[in-house]
Amino acid sequence: MRFPLTLLGLSAQVPLQSTPSISPRPTMALQHAFRFKEGSDVFSPKDLVELGRPGAGVANHAGDLVLIPFSKYSFEKKQNKKSVYVAPLGTTTEPVELSTAAGGEAFWLTGRTVAHVVEGENKTLDLYTIDVKFHTSDEGTANVLSTGSPKKIGSFPTNGATNFRYSSGGFLVFSDAVYSDGQLETVKEQDEAWENRGTTAFVYDRTYERHWDTWVGPKTNTLFSVRLWQDPDHEWHFGNKYTNLLKDTGHSSPVEPFGGTDDFDVSKNQVIYTTLDPDHADVAAWHTRQNVYVVDIAGGSRPRQLTSGAQGATHGPVFNENGSKAAWLELDEDGYESDRAKIVIYDLQKDVRYTLTQKWDRSPDGLAFSKEGDFIYFTAGDIGKIKVYVLPLPPTPAKSTTDPDLPPKYYTPVAISEDGAASSLQTLFFGKLVFSKSSFTSPNDVFFVIGLKSLENEITQSDDLVKFSGSVQQVTHLTEAGLKGKHLSKGEEFWFKGANDLDVHGYALKPREWEEGQKKKYPVVLLIHGGPQGAWEDQWSTRWNPNGNKLIDVKPAFFAHSPSVFTQQGYFTLMINPTGSTTYGQNLTDAITGDWGGKPFVDMQKGWKFALDKYPEIDPDRAVAAGASWGGYAINWIQGHPEFGFGFKALVCHDGVFDTTYNGFSTDELFFFNHDWTGRPWDKPSQELSQKFNPSNYVSKWGTPQLLIHGSKDYRLPETEGIGAFHALQQLGVPSRLVIFPDENHWVLNHGNSLKWHYEVFRWFDQFVGSGSQ
Repeated sequence: MRFPLTLLGLSAQVPLQSTPSISPRPTMALQHAFRFKEGSDVFSPKDLVELGRPGAGVANHAGDLVLIPFSKYSFEKKQNKKSVYVAPLGTTTEPVELSTAAGGEAFWLTGRTVAHVVEGENKTLDLYTIDVKFHTSDEGTANVLSTGSPKKIGSFPTNGATNFRYSSGGFLVFSDAVYSDGQLETVKEQDEAWENRGTTAFVYDRTYERHWDTWVGPKTNTLFSVRLWQDPDHEWHFGNKYTNLLKDTGHSSPVEPFGGTDDFDVSKNQVIYTTLDPDHADVAAWHTRQNVYVVDIAGGSRPRQLTSGAQGATHGPVFNENGSKAAWLELDEDGYESDRAKIVIYDLQKDVRYTLTQKWDRSPDGLAFSKEGDFIYFTAGDIGKIKVYVLPLPPTPAKSTTDPDLPPKYYTPVAISEDGAASSLQTLFFGKLVFSKSSFTSPNDVFFVIGLKSLENEITQSDDLVKFSGSVQQVTHLTEAGLKGKHLSKGEEFWFKGANDLDVHGYALKPREWEEGQKKKYPVVLLIHGGPQGAWEDQWSTRWNPNGNKLIDVKPAFFAHSPSVFTQQGYFTLMINPTGSTTYGQNLTDAITGDWGGKPFVDMQKGWKFALDKYPEIDPDRAVAAGASWGGYAINWIQGHPEFGFGFKALVCHDGVFDTTYNGFSTDELFFFNHDWTGRPWDKPSQELSQKFNPSNYVSKWGTPQLLIHGSKDYRLPETEGIGAFHALQQLGVPSRLVIFPDENHWVLNHGNSLKWHYEVFRWFDQFVGSGSQ
């Protein structure tokens, strides 16, 4: 079927005709009707947008049930249905849906009670409790899982409360944005006053003035605690006194723009959190330093700083089970968001802090202590995957140190998982663990690990490297039905020699109708990731999916749509992780600093040639490329360097860098440019690099047809980057097309816009190389 113009909007628009004042443009490929490949055995862009989207699973304290947020969009109903499922761990019982209003946030209060916060009346949020029953049937033949009716126990005074964590001490901790008085109860009144202030002006005396996709207003994030407890009759009670745990500190947590529950943790009596260094409040746009603090959960003390003050950013602080130790991720360099992350352990009883992974050349992510507190589990990227790892904790050193003298087993992690992209791990009692995992072929599902006690005993008793031999069980299959029969490509890994004769890694995903030996049959697309400190990983995404996968991230540079969608539309899909990529060691990541237009393109040229030699089925005369953010920079850089020899017939640049100097002045997070270009835009080293590696300096060589896509709310890379490149192409007479999304940021999030994005991209490629085999 062909999508109606009411859905695709400008899809019927043809490029502007050249005017007599500019050189005539090259003959354009014949315009013809375009439609997606669709069918019961095809995973089309529409299928991608409408496929269910599971969130990360969260287990109860008992470790036998898990909550999973889930959303599913329908173009027919024009509705995004949001729900929460409960699934058992270690059994085959099917998940059940919570019986409250759609959406909201759910979290565990006890092993059998769920709290659910949903939107109520008068711009407030209502708090419900829901009892979960999980028992053996009367016949004793099967497990029965059911949920009771929701019971409202109270309301929050605003509709901004979010990021809930419940403490066994009877406190609920959450975040909300408040005005300078720090009071939750006055927010609604002050919101009305702000909206009715008689002007739409924002006035600034310091950065940030805007961040990611939002103009900075008068409110800041803070953490609150409120009593939430169960009486002897098992009735729940919600307090009405909200304590601002950060009042009069200059702290703001979670850290904007992406902070959430991973920015703080709770024990029975305390809260640990990370915040931007308050000493840098006036210059936050060119600093990344964050400090970690601990504070009494009832607000009876001033926060106590745990970090040294000499570090860069910090992330993911967590307590152990009894609150005697804490851990967080720490970067060394202030002003560099892609420095190697290291695990720091803080013994709260001995007041000693030490770095655990100083000698390990990977960057850990989410952390979790074992329930007994003598091991720490974490996720980390490694060679294009995100794995689950474990390390034993050594005895606390006598004094704080960043490089303790430890035997190898304390800094040589043992992998629990090997493939896909793990996230949101959570340790359970009795040597168990739960985590979520996606891959090129599937969105998130929940996985359950058993047998960790044996592994921990082996690690403790042996000085040799051990391997995990326990069981990893898949718990949920929430999108299995929607992907049945689609034959998504799992991806094939390849290695080649890149710049400086270093080994470089990539993925090849073959078209749905792939046949070996069909020489020069398939068009090929090179997808270029952003960051540039990022990577193509075996991971699912609803943006830039080769089958359906991740290309965009939170830095000025990621590109994320499903690779499977490209393969299912007939394209052989190549994804190379060149110099600057993460998960291959910090040296490769750091090597792009001051070299944006250098070694990465040596890697891509060599990888391109390697792939054409390895896969003779590729038709090099039907080659195209696409990238976003830094990947968009790469597209613009390739435009001005035909000597690279890629021979692309068409290009797509999404939210890309066109003028590097302008980017250094206009981006929201100034630290990023200052680091990667070794100075501010007017500093001599930066000026020299920008003169050398600025795509706008090479516009006279541009000649490949190019589609440009940009979001007007992209404050990381303002839309004028895309408009400027479009104006250059138009005046050169090069076939070009501009798609603007006025309501999108660095990403395309709206479901209809996502489908439009895919339509424009595949229509553009089809116009110049055709889609599918020939």
